[in-house]
Amino acid sequence: MAEDLNRVILVGRLTRDAELQYTNTGWAICKMGLAVNRRRKQGDQWVDEANFFDVTLFGKRAESLNQYLSKGTQLAVEGHLRQERWEQDGNKRSKVTIEATNIQLLGSKNDRGQTGDSSHQGNQQGTSTPRNSQPFESYSKPEKSSGGGQADRFEDDIPF
Repeated sequence: MAEDLNRVILVGRLTRDAELQYTNTGWAICKMGLAVNRRRKQGDQWVDEANFFDVTLFGKRAESLNQYLSKGTQLAVEGHLRQERWEQDGNKRSKVTIEATNIQLLGSKNDRGQTGDSSHQGNQQGTSTPRNSQPFESYSKPEKSSGGGQADRFEDDIPF
């Protein structure tokens, strides 16, 4: 029998600042809302349509990325769909959320409207691995000097 597949990749913007909470055992949970815009043709006109998703990130990844997850931040989210079920006033309820396994921050700091120390200039990319894997690592692109690009990072001039 074939194995089932549950995987989703979305690129969108946060609809609110992320909320970091902790369980009684100290496990970090970061909850956020993601809006993903889609353009579709309706008759002779193009119509923009927004779709909204609740995203949850767990553990060290949640703690590390939370400071960068403010309203308007553009993200790439990879994860899987999880259906939450509960009963309210005798009625069965459910909703589908995204449990993130990988989040990358997109755009520059200025695109996100954040201020802070200059060591976080340029694109911030936070990549994470599934639970029980290697710890979270954060990467940032090197700052460009006024002279032009990545070639300025090398001390030796390469003739080719």
